[in-house]
Amino acid sequence: MLSLPGQGQIYIVVDALDECPNVLGTPSAREEVLDLIEELVDLKLPHVHICVASRPEIDIRSVLGPLTSLQVSVHDEKGQKEDIIEYIKSVIHSDRRMRKWKKLDQELVIDMLSEKADGM
Repeated sequence: MLSLPGQGQIYIVVDALDECPNVLGTPSAREEVLDLIEELVDLKLPHVHICVASRPEIDIRSVLGPLTSLQVSVHDEKGQKEDIIEYIKSVIHSDRRMRKWKKLDQELVIDMLSEKADGM
């Protein structure tokens, strides 16, 4: 299908690859997806475009790193962290029970959740 004569542009988008299960010692769904992406890139079809969105986990970087022609990282973007902080604040301030928490507790929750969100 990918190499049919007259085939138009094909765009393949893989989102949240890092959320695909990865179990050590057994072939995992994540490994299968990575293998498929690797095979598609190796075909060098000029009309096939692949976009993969994922956290930069080691196994994913080790496979995709050599394959990429363009890499965009928003992992450590300042604006992204600010958006996460604003979202957490809005949840805390819109919830009746959370609004009653001490300011120090609210700030601790905001700090911890935004830090643990790791950009996501």
